[in-house]
Amino acid sequence: MFSTGIPTPYPAAVLPRLRKSVHKNNGALKRRFIASLTVAVVATAATVLYSCKSELGEAEKIDLDETPMQVVEGIFHIQSENGVMQLRVEARKMERYVKDTVSYEIFPDGFNVFIYNEEGLLETEINSQKARHVDSKEEGETWEAFGDVVVSNIIKGERLETDTLYWDKENERIFTDCYVKMFSPSGFMQGYGIESDQRARHSKILRPFDNFFIINNDSTKTYVDSVNFIGPLL
Repeated sequence: MFSTGIPTPYPAAVLPRLRKSVHKNNGALKRRFIASLTVAVVATAATVLYSCKSELGEAEKIDLDETPMQVVEGIFHIQSENGVMQLRVEARKMERYVKDTVSYEIFPDGFNVFIYNEEGLLETEINSQKARHVDSKEEGETWEAFGDVVVSNIIKGERLETDTLYWDKENERIFTDCYVKMFSPSGFMQGYGIESDQRARHSKILRPFDNFFIINNDSTKTYVDSVNFIGPLL
């Protein structure tokens, strides 16, 4: 039998049982540590996933188990003024719900919003996997887009990507407190939170980090709006 030469207060006959007990206790401690670590990781991940939407709040908790009052397939809505197109909304499906203090529409397959400039040219697109419109007596009207939200300013060649976006249609602004990425011909920006007009002409990332910009010395290089462009490029 291997011996360390270090004196021990236990008799030789007791040592095998003692070693077995210590090994068993170490295994139990190791299992408890792994379980505690797993719980901590899951709790941290849940906090990160939820924190994106917690700061802005929600109009009212929506019970999706309710039966919709109305279901409409193939939504196509146009808003114009003096014959000039201002807004177009398209969605594959809409479900309308009504409660005592709030009414809301769910777009389970997302929606596509097309916003036009003063000349009637398509300037901005907003696309998302899911969306909802809430009209509350207490909190007013809100539009919310979820899941791979993309805002594209076609005229400027800029694109914004985020997980959740709030659209204040009445005041013509969009905002979020989630992580955002912004791509443009002049570079890349990212951060947490953004505020912008609904056409994404003037967007401001609230807490930016690790951004870079492209320095282009070629003054002849231009960005072409391929959506609204008509005629040859001279």
